Amino acid sequence: MAAISGGKTYHHGDLRNALICAAVDLATDGGPERVVLREAARRVGVSPTAAYRHFDGRGELLRTVKVHAQRLLADSMESAVAREPGPEDAALAAERRLVALCRGYVGFAVEQPGLYRAAFCAPRPAEEAGAWAEPEIRAFTLLKEALEALESLEVAADVAAWSAVHGLSLLLLEGPLRRLPAQRRNDVVESTLAMVVSGTRSR
Repeated sequence: MAAISGGKTYHHGDLRNALICAAVDLATDGGPERVVLREAARRVGVSPTAAYRHFDGRGELLRTVKVHAQRLLADSMESAVAREPGPEDAALAAERRLVALCRGYVGFAVEQPGLYRAAFCAPRPAEEAGAWAEPEIRAFTLLKEALEALESLEVAADVAAWSAVHGLSLLLLEGPLRRLPAQRRNDVVESTLAMVVSGTRSR
């Protein structure tokens, strides 16, 4: 995939990238449902015919946006870790890294709901079974590696941790928690992350 720049103006020879930028903006504003090839073409000032020279249809464009959103999710997780001071105690450092990764995951969902939903959308035509995009695996791998640094893990702890933060994110975006005031929402996030960490400790 071509690198995505910050600009939206079409430059000769870079139409594909301009269309991706427009599509990412559409997803940011309204989620994967808003990503339409004709609308992306309109935003960059070209005809739909020109856009179809670079993408077979909406499904291909949406898959590209999905991969980009997955990368941003993983970036958010790594940025949260970079902001966390590293204690000298190795066990405590491993726990704090796990919490920071989870906090970055949920934070991305809350701050970028459109892109978060795009990161886990199912473009049509349906993708081949098991065809996970590398950036999505990267987000999961970050959690898995953080868990592996801890002692005495439960079986499938990586999946359990991902399930917890993903489920919490969806509840905050689309479920009964979406109307919580900011402070109460933060309390719920922190208590959930504390449960994730406590589940990794020896019993």
